[in-house]
Amino acid sequence: MDSVGLVLAMLLAVIGSGYLVRMLPFGVPLPLVQIALGATIAGVFGHGVALDPEIFFLLFLPPLLFLDGWRIPKVGLFRDKGAILELALGLVVFTVVGAGFLIHWLVPSMPLAVAFALAAIVAPTDPVAVSSITARVPVPRRLMHILEGESLLNDATGLVCFRFAVAAAVTGAFSLASASLTFLWMALAGIGCGVAITVAVSFAQRVMNTRFGEEPGSPILVNLLIPFGAYLAAEHLEASGILAAVAAGVTMSYVELSGRASATTRVRRAVVWDTVQFALNGVMFVLLGEQLPDIAERALREAGPDARMTPLSLLGTALTISLALILLRLVWVWVSLRLTLLKARRHGRQVYTPNFRLVLATSLAGVRGAITMAGVLTLPLTLPGGAPFPGRDLAIFFASTVIIVSLLVASIGLPRVLRGLEVPEESLEEAEEDRARHDAVMAAIAAIEKAGQGHLDKEVDADVHAGAIDHVRGIYEHRLGVGGTYDPARTRVAEEAEREYRLAALQAERRTILALVRARSLSDETARKLLREIDLVEARYR
Repeated sequence: MDSVGLVLAMLLAVIGSGYLVRMLPFGVPLPLVQIALGATIAGVFGHGVALDPEIFFLLFLPPLLFLDGWRIPKVGLFRDKGAILELALGLVVFTVVGAGFLIHWLVPSMPLAVAFALAAIVAPTDPVAVSSITARVPVPRRLMHILEGESLLNDATGLVCFRFAVAAAVTGAFSLASASLTFLWMALAGIGCGVAITVAVSFAQRVMNTRFGEEPGSPILVNLLIPFGAYLAAEHLEASGILAAVAAGVTMSYVELSGRASATTRVRRAVVWDTVQFALNGVMFVLLGEQLPDIAERALREAGPDARMTPLSLLGTALTISLALILLRLVWVWVSLRLTLLKARRHGRQVYTPNFRLVLATSLAGVRGAITMAGVLTLPLTLPGGAPFPGRDLAIFFASTVIIVSLLVASIGLPRVLRGLEVPEESLEEAEEDRARHDAVMAAIAAIEKAGQGHLDKEVDADVHAGAIDHVRGIYEHRLGVGGTYDPARTRVAEEAEREYRLAALQAERRTILALVRARSLSDETARKLLREIDLVEARYR
């Protein structure tokens, strides 16, 4: 019963955190509020959740990474692939080497291999944490694309480095050739699993639906299970389950372009996924908070025999490591940017030179999260001989501090660094949107004319069909603008005005139906049907 109560308390904490964030006056980031509530729950229940890192990875990361891969803009991902790979590969290795030696120097009692393992697991940024912060901060669109792409791809690099650092700590041996081959296998096989599972499941589902019909709700359930299938298949092959989930999401975005899913399925699926994302994001940070009291207690106990490590110096060391990670990221971003600009100038290309504030913002946005916490908890408890694994509790404490500090720095620093920063607008995307709208409207008008021709040739109800055709065609011609000339600015004003009037009318409809139900002039069954129709129309304008 305690476990059930603990789960319910976590879900209530997720719900309450959203309201609490709006009540606090200083714009505290939502993840930090959820971490604080998690620590409070651990104090009330007397203990936190006994967190199994493998179960944590399986339950939380595949669906969230799948959704991020599905929804990330693919044009930005492939356009900025050079910058993304520099951060996802080069920066992680640079951080492992730099932070590893620094941690060993700050804490001599921690073996160098364990220091490298800690540096490896705090090197990758977390896509969920990045999304949680940037959702409340006005980040330039292109920078957002780069940060999302980096956080989706750098996990494999960090986890491979972490795995080999732990192996070196346990066995005392390390092979660069073996590490390189393992990294290639994990990355390529993981991506292959994600793509294969998504394509195979989508094809099988399409065949079954064509032959036997579609059971309502089954496409959504299948869609929810795809990331778990991709993750488990990759892990079974000792590949990267994380990259498999990401690749499955990216592949799903291309499968969706086939347009075979019905409109109702797409609407329901979006609602379900939004709910899943909200719940898992929140519970994940609440779980992190629940681990903190025990982590701090164990770290202080382990640091006790070391005369240099008082509670104050322990916290100071953790803050130093957090600051060093920001500085290492700043150095890498600045140097790689200089090299990119130099290469572009050698080839005679004109490129935008980012303001240093944009470079600083990229450095501050390196937010760590659940992947770091779950990864560091997989450190072995003992060595092969039975001796305790050296520095395990200290490593977990330092990783926890890095997560909290990165969240604080990003939420406090990013708005101030980005305030008033002028970045060239991505006018191409807006022009593409306008052109797509225009082409879609022209195709719709042509389809209306073609569909109505057969009805107009008949004498029966020809006038009714003519009126309906004129009404629907008028709606689309209105989107094109007066006289058929397409003015995007004027069209947006017209659409906003239409939205205002439609919402006012829908609210009046809803009030009337509810009043009829209260007066017992309308059955609740009929009312639910009518209200659902109104809700679907309103969702389009909301």
